[in-house]
Amino acid sequence: MTPELQRMDWMPSPPLAPIDSPLDLDHLSRMTLGDAELEQEVLAMFAEQAVRLIAAMAALPAETGALAHKLKGSARGIGAFAVADAAASLETAVRIGRNQPHALAALKEAVAEVRAAIATILKH
Repeated sequence: MTPELQRMDWMPSPPLAPIDSPLDLDHLSRMTLGDAELEQEVLAMFAEQAVRLIAAMAALPAETGALAHKLKGSARGIGAFAVADAAASLETAVRIGRNQPHALAALKEAVAEVRAAIATILKH
């Protein structure tokens, strides 16, 4: 093996065990390379984006699956894994045509929890 391949730094995976917070702040720190200012900027952008995407799901029901997919990716990027999981469940519900209202309600609840956590972080 070449030296370049032997010395690769790998990004750790998200935790397998649930965390007590709606945000995995260690994951967020890794994704922002420990830049606290960038963390705050990213959190504020996510909080706004989540509200817009939830509203768009209500306004454009045919686009719900694609919008949930977008929210899932953004949530994973900041460590909001409960939101990502709820968005994935909504994607599945849309695809199979069942339990969509329940999945959307669960997503809204997860988004509300993470937005409350973000608001607390941004106040400090």
